[in-house]
Amino acid sequence: MIEKKISELQNIIRIKFDNENTLKESLIHKSCNKNKNNEKLEFLGDRVLGLVLAKTLLKIYSKETEGAIDKKLASLVNKKTCADVAKKIDIQKFMTFGQSYKKLKRSDEKITSDALEALIGAIYLDKGIDIVEKFILRYWHDKIQLAENTQIDAKTKLQEFSLKKYKLLPKYKIIRESGPQHNPIFKVEVSIPNSKTYSAIGSSKKDGQQNAAKKLLKELKI
Repeated sequence: MIEKKISELQNIIRIKFDNENTLKESLIHKSCNKNKNNEKLEFLGDRVLGLVLAKTLLKIYSKETEGAIDKKLASLVNKKTCADVAKKIDIQKFMTFGQSYKKLKRSDEKITSDALEALIGAIYLDKGIDIVEKFILRYWHDKIQLAENTQIDAKTKLQEFSLKKYKLLPKYKIIRESGPQHNPIFKVEVSIPNSKTYSAIGSSKKDGQQNAAKKLLKELKI
């Protein structure tokens, strides 16, 4: 049964492993075996995925800032994106779980995305960088195209400007918190060297910071 599953998965991803044990290990959840599971391959695969996509983005978006490219990369390597790719492969179908895992959901995003990264690590070890790069670019092709529309948020944009011009980070300060505990309102102010202080409100500290940053960016005409 296991051999049949392994063969089916190799047909789906269009890669024939020289050492199928590496592929099998990438599909073992830690609930099945605490000592021999896919965690180390996941660690490796995460780095390989980041390297391949970073290289690709630098080539495609060579005229954009490092901050803009970093934002695109973050959207491509997050758990949700990896889980989407894992779903296309139907990777959970091929995984091995322990008895304790029966209580968990098989569609769990973290588990399937981790398994996908482990699979990437396994492909890299068995077939090398060229083959794993082809695999990643095949499954991430559409997502890379969508990354073109990824926008840099106001806080990141202000940070980039301040670091480039003054070598200093913007200063944020929470000046007031009001409203009920379940629906608070935060008033936040922000400033950078040689600027006025601007304040704004938000339903969270993060929202308040974003809104204040937007006001300052508008004043700076950025």
